[in-house]
Amino acid sequence: MRELSLHILDLAQNSIEAGAHNVIIEINENENGFFVFRISDDGHGMSEEMVQKIRDPFVTTRTTRKVGMGIPFMDMVTKQCGGHLLIQSRKGKGTVVEAAFAKDNIDRPPLGDIVSSIKVLLVGTPYLELKFIYKIGTSGFDIDTRVIRSLLGDEADFTRPEVYTWFEEYLKQEISQLRCEQEV
Repeated sequence: MRELSLHILDLAQNSIEAGAHNVIIEINENENGFFVFRISDDGHGMSEEMVQKIRDPFVTTRTTRKVGMGIPFMDMVTKQCGGHLLIQSRKGKGTVVEAAFAKDNIDRPPLGDIVSSIKVLLVGTPYLELKFIYKIGTSGFDIDTRVIRSLLGDEADFTRPEVYTWFEEYLKQEISQLRCEQEV
């Protein structure tokens, strides 16, 4: 995958497949000189043994294929970019995956279209409670589907075109504004 947003989507979909109902996606474009993203979930979690093995491409929890390339590839890319990949998980409690890349490393893949990745998650998983946090250093914004659902009630269906479009425009506007503030 050439964009980090696709890796984020893949990891969040892993969370959903692991039974998560609540997912937090955090992106910080400059956390102490690193570009960092974290995905936290309340899914089934993994045993400590599986966490130790998960970086091996021939180890996967999926039954549809015998290899899992997402985590091993992300581990390789973070290391090539002067960063790290951390995975914390507890059986029955959930998982946190953190990928950090030296912010200005020339080999760091671009973020890409994170707005579309977030939209795909919400449209494809209507029951998902998602909190999205986006920062550049100490400035940022967040959006939480629980808040949207409490404000809109039954109208908070992310598959409805008007909600879908509003959500897309809101995310684009907030990210653009945050980036503009950093350039000043």
